[in-house]
Amino acid sequence: MEEEIKDAFPMADNVDWNEVYQRIIYRYSTPHGLQHVKEELYKLEDKGEIIVHHIKPYNDPVKMQTLNGTPKVIPTTKLWQHKSCGQCGHIPGYPTSVFWMMNKMEIDYMDEPHQTSCTGWNYHASGASNPVALAGVYVRNMWRAYEIDYFPLIHCGTSFGHYKEIRNMLVLHKEIRDKLRPIMRKMDMDIVIPEEVVHYSEWLYTMSKKAAQQRKYDLSNIRAAVHTPCHVYKLVPEDTIYDPEVFQGRRPAAPSGTAQNFGAKLVDYSTWWDCCGFGFRHILTEREFSRSFALFKKVIPAVEEGKADIFVTSDTGCVTTLDKSQWAGKAHGFNYNLPVLADAQFAAIAMGADPYVIAQVHWHATDVEGFMRKIGVNVDDYKEKFIQYLADLREGKAEPEYLYKPHRKIDFYLSVPERVKWYKGDKTQSSNQAK
Repeated sequence: MEEEIKDAFPMADNVDWNEVYQRIIYRYSTPHGLQHVKEELYKLEDKGEIIVHHIKPYNDPVKMQTLNGTPKVIPTTKLWQHKSCGQCGHIPGYPTSVFWMMNKMEIDYMDEPHQTSCTGWNYHASGASNPVALAGVYVRNMWRAYEIDYFPLIHCGTSFGHYKEIRNMLVLHKEIRDKLRPIMRKMDMDIVIPEEVVHYSEWLYTMSKKAAQQRKYDLSNIRAAVHTPCHVYKLVPEDTIYDPEVFQGRRPAAPSGTAQNFGAKLVDYSTWWDCCGFGFRHILTEREFSRSFALFKKVIPAVEEGKADIFVTSDTGCVTTLDKSQWAGKAHGFNYNLPVLADAQFAAIAMGADPYVIAQVHWHATDVEGFMRKIGVNVDDYKEKFIQYLADLREGKAEPEYLYKPHRKIDFYLSVPERVKWYKGDKTQSSNQAK
């Protein structure tokens, strides 16, 4: 095995990872510094050029420490959920775990029915777009959160990194704003920029000590290896949250700190910095490379060096790649079967969420049952009830279980914004004309 890894990655032993880390931070940091971007943001607000969506006291904000020492303000309630295409399509237990925990902690949130894709896939995979189009999608979604006064919480790591880049571009480049503004005005919208771009894993880490108070299972015998997604902390890295209590402040606080606060033992491995193998362009053009990279460079070191029981991460592509690549490896005799869960699924299961109805572990390629049995989850009982639930649904003997009342949020949308009055007016006018 060692020889095969050396053959596949002959340069791996010669890399100074601290040097790589410093070089990447320098390369991808905002040219003018994040503090400069925020100063310019408020200047533009004073001039009336943009609308800033501020975090309000009723968002229960918490200040967290960032890489450059400037606090990042994390709103903890009244949150607008910007969901992920990949999560909803491939890992549905990911967003349902987020909503389940918010219900459990009585967090006010909006599961937005009118959100669009961030177009990050288009941007990173094909590059077939342009700055004004990308900014238009970003501002359109941010306007939607602003008009109903819920603060945006971004689920997807790609959307999160992409939106931070778009925010900086909009603030620093007047020519983009000048081209975008007339487009937004045609839709009766304006340029709205939130004062923070917040990823759900940052919210979860901020809330993790409170959430862990409702922990149902003991995780003290669990060894957790963590993969922090590239798009979460390598794109505009200077506002990534760090905490001295998490790896002495040498690694991003989320999601490592979440696993730690739930009682798991964090384990280290030499390739913690590496991409999971997903990337963007190369998983579309060199799929076998991505699969082998995920297995040899991430899963095997986590198992053989860290003796990990589980891999915890916080992005769509990372969960999918680290999980599904093991299935491909199994076909070639590499049977590692390291369970891979999003931090939200990991925390929800620890709090007692149904592993099939809520965390939906049956969508995963690796076997998560061993991990759940180790912490005391009655897997057989949950599985039997879930199978019966599905049978009852098929036969019309049961109603679907919802995390919130269906259409409640859509009704809320239609009742609040002033700009939908034209719609109701047109309907009345059309009705009168018909008579």
